[in-house]
Amino acid sequence: MTETITIRRPDDWHVHLRDGAMLEAVAPFTARQFGRAIVMPNLSPPVTSAASAAAYRERIMAAVPDGSDFTPLMTCYLTDDADADDLAAGHAAGIFTAAKLYPANATTNSAHGVTDVAHIMPVLERMQDIGMPLLVHGEVTDGEIDIFDREAVFIERILEKLIAALPGLKVVFEHITTEQAVQFVDSAGPNIAATITPHHLHINRNAMFVGGIRPHAYCLPVAKREQHRLALRTAATSGSPKYFLGTDSAPHEIDAKESACGCAGIFNAPYALESYATVFDEEGALDRLEGFASLHGANFYGLPINEAMVSLQRSEFQVPDDIETAGSRLVPFHAGAIMKWQIVQS
Repeated sequence: MTETITIRRPDDWHVHLRDGAMLEAVAPFTARQFGRAIVMPNLSPPVTSAASAAAYRERIMAAVPDGSDFTPLMTCYLTDDADADDLAAGHAAGIFTAAKLYPANATTNSAHGVTDVAHIMPVLERMQDIGMPLLVHGEVTDGEIDIFDREAVFIERILEKLIAALPGLKVVFEHITTEQAVQFVDSAGPNIAATITPHHLHINRNAMFVGGIRPHAYCLPVAKREQHRLALRTAATSGSPKYFLGTDSAPHEIDAKESACGCAGIFNAPYALESYATVFDEEGALDRLEGFASLHGANFYGLPINEAMVSLQRSEFQVPDDIETAGSRLVPFHAGAIMKWQIVQS
């Protein structure tokens, strides 16, 4: 039985670092484990220009502990009237790594998102021309579509047509949650990849209802049936370069989760790598963890592999019920559970 594994320092290709006091509270957790992170732009107001992205990057670096070898990679929040010239200039200047498509009202702070992909086709065409990746929150928001079907319907109604229209566009289908998404990514060309979160590998939709309403298991897109969780585990541990690590860590204060209208999001940053290692261990695929965590994403984005290394050892510890940091009280993913892998060098 493997007791210790050492891999290249991983990257998080999808994370919410928030802003202000919450940014100060959560950024150190991501910086401790990851060399780089694709930072989501759904602030209030959202990050829609190169200037606002550069300013946000400065705030992130100020929140990261001194001496941290961590690089935030910034994204542009696409709106119906997105500026293709500013987007391209920001990408050329190294400010924007990618752009994010939120269907309007699909998730937290997405009210300014795109109402119809047709509105941003000139922007997407420019992105295809300059090789700038599009990151997609893949859900429709029609009220008549069951929340558990929104990802599958998005593939059929929007994503398949978008890829057909722009075959050269690099697309990351973020935080996939369904067997249909796995089938789509597997059958698509090399320009299409996907991120998978630790929580969607560990929980199915039952987790929200065990012994009562469990708000800390509520995220968007929501966890699905067990067959979908198993399909995600197969994809993540397959060794396919199309799949890579993206935590979608989305922190909210405990009172915002445990309320009459609780916020969507799971805060998994503190023990993300340990959580992924557990899945790969259970699937007998520890030898493929480095690819998923440290290689596939960098290769897809055309970025160098991290030189630093990180080690984990088989060592049990209990995740705290909550974490108090920088004036915030947060409940981490796996709260109260016993984890079997622990970082020993980072």
